[in-house]
Amino acid sequence: MTHTSGLKAADTEVNRGRVYSEADAINWVVNKLNSTSQNQPGKFSYNNTNYILLAGIIRAVTGQSYKQNVKDRIINPLNLKRTYFLEDVPSGMTDGISYTWNRKNYQWAQYVKKQQASQLVGAGNLFSTPMDYYRIQVGLTNGKILNREQFNLMTHLKATSGNGYSGGMYIKGNLKSAYGNLYNTHFGNWIQMTSDNRNGLIMFLNQTQNDENRNKVIGYQILNHIQPGTFSAR
Repeated sequence: MTHTSGLKAADTEVNRGRVYSEADAINWVVNKLNSTSQNQPGKFSYNNTNYILLAGIIRAVTGQSYKQNVKDRIINPLNLKRTYFLEDVPSGMTDGISYTWNRKNYQWAQYVKKQQASQLVGAGNLFSTPMDYYRIQVGLTNGKILNREQFNLMTHLKATSGNGYSGGMYIKGNLKSAYGNLYNTHFGNWIQMTSDNRNGLIMFLNQTQNDENRNKVIGYQILNHIQPGTFSAR
């Protein structure tokens, strides 16, 4: 949860051309780790491997699928209406489409393919909206998912390498933030909020130019408009 395990499986996001079951996706990572060299624990190195293995641990401990745990512990208690695993998106809805600029706008449209999503159990196979994601953030401290003490424990684990990352968030004082993107698409998401969830930004982008710094500069301008002098540029 702090990405200091030293584990690093390459190509977890590269589409391998088949739809994986949860168990098969987890086993692929385990086999990859067992057949390649790994780093020593202690140094921060973000890798999807950590979350995919965590999904496997959840399956082993609870005796239920990761998907069922997410439904029982997050989606249903929060009554989320726009949060789905890709294979469960209703026929009347469409998952997001991403684009890029190539001499004119809205070129090279990209969906997240079912094969790619199925590889990323616990790391990239859940689809949501900014408002549902906000409800999840609130639920992490109001007792519906976790209470505030449990959230603070999750985001302040002692194994962190000193950069403030723990439990899916970078924590800096009264701020929490995270940035993520998906390989070979034009999607990118940035969240930065105060710990009380009263001020901040949840930015789901579908045309990022694969430029994290540029996207954060734009987001920071919005944050400074919301609450000047409160937020971080990174």
